Amino acid sequence: MTVIRQQDFIESIEDALQYISYYHPLDFIQALEQAYHKEQNQAAKDAIAQILINSRMSAEGHRPICQDTGIVTCFVKIGMDVKWDKTDLTVQQMVDEGTRRAYLNPDNPLRASIVADPAGARKNTKDNTPSVVHIDLVAGHHVEVMIAAKGGGSENKTKMAMLNPSDSIVDWVLETLPKMGAGWCPPGMLGIGIGGTAEKAAVLAKEALMEPVDIQELIAKGAETADEKLRLELYEKVNKLGIGAQGLGGLTTVVDVKINSVPTHAASLPVVMIPNCAATRHLHFHLDGSGPADIKPPKLEDWPQVTWELGSKVRRVNLDTITPADVQSWQAGETVLLSGKMLTGRDAAHKRIADMLNKGEGLPEGVDLRNRFIYYVGPVDSVRDEVVGPAGPTTATRMDKFTEMMLSQTGLLGMIGKSERGDLTVESIKKHKAVYLMAVGGAAYLVSKAIKKSRVVAFADLGMEAIYEFEVEDMPVTVAVDSNGNNVHKQGPAIWKANIAELDAKLKAK
Repeated sequence: MTVIRQQDFIESIEDALQYISYYHPLDFIQALEQAYHKEQNQAAKDAIAQILINSRMSAEGHRPICQDTGIVTCFVKIGMDVKWDKTDLTVQQMVDEGTRRAYLNPDNPLRASIVADPAGARKNTKDNTPSVVHIDLVAGHHVEVMIAAKGGGSENKTKMAMLNPSDSIVDWVLETLPKMGAGWCPPGMLGIGIGGTAEKAAVLAKEALMEPVDIQELIAKGAETADEKLRLELYEKVNKLGIGAQGLGGLTTVVDVKINSVPTHAASLPVVMIPNCAATRHLHFHLDGSGPADIKPPKLEDWPQVTWELGSKVRRVNLDTITPADVQSWQAGETVLLSGKMLTGRDAAHKRIADMLNKGEGLPEGVDLRNRFIYYVGPVDSVRDEVVGPAGPTTATRMDKFTEMMLSQTGLLGMIGKSERGDLTVESIKKHKAVYLMAVGGAAYLVSKAIKKSRVVAFADLGMEAIYEFEVEDMPVTVAVDSNGNNVHKQGPAIWKANIAELDAKLKAK
């Protein structure tokens, strides 16, 4: 019987979470590099370039790939011949202790994103616990662990359906995926769970995302099972949707499709689809009683040497002197470099502002939004000489419910986030002659280098959701919705879906 030391397990969890915070899986990076070289839409190619550059910077600097350092999801398979040296902690408690140590690491603190009492006070637990743990007892004398840090933007796009047995899973995916928007930060992976019951299908889908990127190997050898055939069909047809990197339109929306299936009731066909974003983070290790997991760092020379050059049509903007008239000259799809002061604010800050305005209290002291821009972000705490930690954008659609209030009552001129805006929000932007700018999700460490000063100006009790004032220099963004309501997240995928169909037709004609 193998004896596993509690301390070895906890230390391995801690090391794994630190590791995946700054190292992408190499197979994912190689798939992104292939997508970069293949991409024909310049906007999407630039976005992938920023993700790859950010990945290398994070690997070199040992700082988080993304400001959203995720909710910890851990699959623990315990051999029936395993014994623990101590039994005062459950497996859940051991994973939580490893998580706590990893997220409070002073050299690389990770953002605490977990809130307790989710239907009530939603108070931050401060150490990113509890984690989500799935435990299986299996044959053998080892402990196998698959651990991931799952970002909220991609997790929120999870979709589930109880299909009829005769329904097409392919049709459901192709109908559902475009409605998910770009908040899951494509290009990424799709995990699909099929069968069992509703909750089993969800666990299968999540576990599928722990598997390696190997779709090209499957294409080369050919499908042998129904699941493999489904993977190949979905991979081809999803990429033909033209959604592309960051939802800007392009050739690559997913770098792989993973499927897990189990038997189900004759009357049922449960299907769950969970995307992984461009900040795909997971690790697989074994414990055999000889000590903590031996987690070897990858070789930095294996990262692609991708560069990103700004085009000649870049607009440089001084946020401290900008006027409404200036914004009205910006056009959707244009690259803008921002310099000057902006405020930040995301879900909790917007809700608190809404409550204050509804009570007639006005904005908090020190917060003046007239002719200013707000950046939807919850940054990682800074270390050493950093002004701020990784500070990439959060999903803008969550702020849609507040946008009309912000534009009509505060004098706000523009917003910066990731992903698309809803139709009503686009109409509000158009009505108020405002603008929405998109920063690249999954490039948080790269974005943070443009931030030269940072200070909290309101709602300090909200932690990472406080309102900050950032002073930035040449922060790159794309005009996603201009003051006339032109919307790149509608135009880009539509254009590239048509382009891909045209390319297919030409190939078939040959």
